[in-house]
Amino acid sequence: MSRIALLGGGFSTDENGVLDDWVLGHARASRPKVCFVPTASGDAAGYLEKFFDAFRARDCEASVLPLFRRELDDAALRDFLLAQDVVYVGGGNTANLLAVWRVHGVDRLLREAYAGGTLLCGISAGANCWAEGSHTDSYGPLTHLPDGLGLLPGSVCPHYDSEPGRRSSYRAAVARGALPAGWAVEDGAAALFTDGRLTEAVTRTPDARLYRVRADGGTGAVEEAVPCRPLGG
Repeated sequence: MSRIALLGGGFSTDENGVLDDWVLGHARASRPKVCFVPTASGDAAGYLEKFFDAFRARDCEASVLPLFRRELDDAALRDFLLAQDVVYVGGGNTANLLAVWRVHGVDRLLREAYAGGTLLCGISAGANCWAEGSHTDSYGPLTHLPDGLGLLPGSVCPHYDSEPGRRSSYRAAVARGALPAGWAVEDGAAALFTDGRLTEAVTRTPDARLYRVRADGGTGAVEEAVPCRPLGG
């Protein structure tokens, strides 16, 4: 069973932490090993501190994988990643994240971890990276990025409700075929995919939604809201 979670929030943006608790609840171990991968932010020190502040208080074994000042050789890097129960990828620049991962072979190791049952998840760029393509501001203006690990079929758009232009730009990219049909995640929502299929959708706020967006067969796109289960807290 291979699983991916797309997060519209988490420790870096939310106060109540229910989305992070939801992620840990799907880990394969009662006290999971959780590795934060901050590549998309350039391994920003403040981001690492936020992660440790949030997860040291939880019943898990928290760690971070830095790549800009890499410490592990290839064998140790493989052992480390495959030992994780959860790999949690932070936000930032999706294009840069993918490029750095490929240079270090992390993309191949994450595929192996995914096949072995490690839960892969993330917010923003950390949600984009798992799909075939994504909607991104990696190059400045909002655009489509027909590149990703391809573990999740289709495309992903984060911040669907919170950043000006996201909704219309993503719909336009899907309508013209620049991106395949996919999933638009509003801030506060989250989605779990098992073996590439949606198996759960949740929300930490009353109004947050997950949408399925696809071309309408003409010149436009249609979006379908997915029912989300409210989380406590």
